Amino acid sequence: MIAAWLLYPHFMTDLFSSNAGTASAGITADEKRVLSVTDLNRQARMTIEQRFNQIWVSGELSSFARPSSGHWYFTLKDAKAQVRCAMFANANRRARLQPANGQQVLLRGRVSLYEGRGEFQIIVDHMEPAGEGALRAAFDALKRQLDAEGLFDSARKRALPNIPAHVAVVTSPTGAALKDVLSVWQRRYPALDVTVVPTAVQGSEAEADILEALQRAAALTPDLILLTRGGGSMEDLWVFNAESIARSIAALEIPVVSAIGHEIDVTISDFVADLRAPTPSAAAELIVPDGEELRQIISGQHRRLLITLRAQLRERRLSLDKLALGLVNPQRHYQQAAQRLDDLSGRLHRAAIAQTMAYQSQLRDLTKRLHTQRPDRKLQALRGNLQRTQAQLKQAVQRSIDRRRQRAGETSRMLSNLSPLPTLSRGYAVLRDRDSTVLSDASGLSAGQHISAQLRDGRFIAEVLQVDVGATLNQALEPHPNPSDEKG
Repeated sequence: MIAAWLLYPHFMTDLFSSNAGTASAGITADEKRVLSVTDLNRQARMTIEQRFNQIWVSGELSSFARPSSGHWYFTLKDAKAQVRCAMFANANRRARLQPANGQQVLLRGRVSLYEGRGEFQIIVDHMEPAGEGALRAAFDALKRQLDAEGLFDSARKRALPNIPAHVAVVTSPTGAALKDVLSVWQRRYPALDVTVVPTAVQGSEAEADILEALQRAAALTPDLILLTRGGGSMEDLWVFNAESIARSIAALEIPVVSAIGHEIDVTISDFVADLRAPTPSAAAELIVPDGEELRQIISGQHRRLLITLRAQLRERRLSLDKLALGLVNPQRHYQQAAQRLDDLSGRLHRAAIAQTMAYQSQLRDLTKRLHTQRPDRKLQALRGNLQRTQAQLKQAVQRSIDRRRQRAGETSRMLSNLSPLPTLSRGYAVLRDRDSTVLSDASGLSAGQHISAQLRDGRFIAEVLQVDVGATLNQALEPHPNPSDEKG
């Protein structure tokens, strides 16, 4: 209840005044109203909510929790007090920031009491950055941007030299960070060559000074560059979050170690640098080896090297002695070489004879094959095949001609049978009307109609005088009376 006392003194004053009045009135214990804990917490909640319906409070976020329900639970604190807060899902969905511990925020909400635990709290309906919270939002935005561009990728970071000979330190010449770094190096590795490039580390001119100092340090071509300063507030360290400094560090071809502030302080320069150290002293220890440890390592390696060389020297002497014992008289070498030469000569002679015999056998085989493949014999065989083929071709042509002649005769007889000319030569005629349609019956004729008649050797036009439908062939062949006679 300390936070409630600090934030709302009027409520506590009213509460104590009420108790004092009751006591002064001399009310007995039997006349007092006894409340349950639930009733007490409910009445306290209602009183607080009526008195503090809407307030604005600023402070630092801590103990932030986001359970699966989507609600936010956190503590808002300052240097002397703290208060629990809750921001439910329907309200935090409208928040324009992602809360994190350490942010300075400005809240709007109503004061309440969580009856289940009797816990004083603020029900938040609005949250926005305030003070350092705004800086944190800018920090996060720049961090996301540079990370997306690949400036934080481990693949582009360079490894530090194991034993640097020259280090350039970009820092304030009067700061405690430089004293800590030099003290560590004097103790661990006094042989190191150190160049201090002075620069401002906070204030309005710090950004330009640091950019220039980095370029001057790079011009010295040291083995690496240490960018460092002591601790401070986020505002004091803000220059090391500048985008220009981050890009300048990334563009350097020399490895850069960043040691800004204390272990809990993190800047954009730390992410871009090839190595980030939690403190200036830690950076100094990471950059150089321990001189005493290095001296012990060198002494041990020197001893091992001497032991190895002595062992190899003994081994070589033994090998030399063995070689000396194994030396043979040159005369013996000559005799063995001569014997080996004779042996090789005999083997070569026998191999030459065997090869010659193999070639002769191969030659005979080839000659025999060539004899069987003589061109005149092949030509004679081809002539015989040609004569047989010609005879077969003549026979096939003759049979084809005979079949075609037979087929032509059959076709001629069929055409003769189907031709109307023999019929016409026996006195018949083909009759057609004016549309050249062949007339096959008398039902389509009428008196006075002109028709054409095709005979064997000619054609004439006739006029129909009379049509007798149904007359027989004998009746048609009877003499027909001449119309002119009837008229006479």
